[in-house]
Amino acid sequence: MRLSREIVDHVAMLARLGLTEEERELMREQLSSILEHVSRIQELDTEAIPPTAQVITLQNVWREDDVRPSLPVEAVLANAPESEDGFFRVHAVLEQS
Repeated sequence: MRLSREIVDHVAMLARLGLTEEERELMREQLSSILEHVSRIQELDTEAIPPTAQVITLQNVWREDDVRPSLPVEAVLANAPESEDGFFRVHAVLEQS
């Protein structure tokens, strides 16, 4: 599957990437190659293979949740560019640019 320039531009916009013309073409080639490989994998007969969420057995390693003293708020906020009422103050990140 050969991706169009519009799709590459859309993916770049979603990832907030500013691409040069050379980078756009490189990304188009690389993403197209990835999709071709996925397409080949989809052609495989997997009827006899059970669905697998994890290939190795998972084992949780738990430790005791020990309460320990933390840093004072003043020390934590000492290098913060901005703080307000004992909290980090950050600029909104959910706005469209």
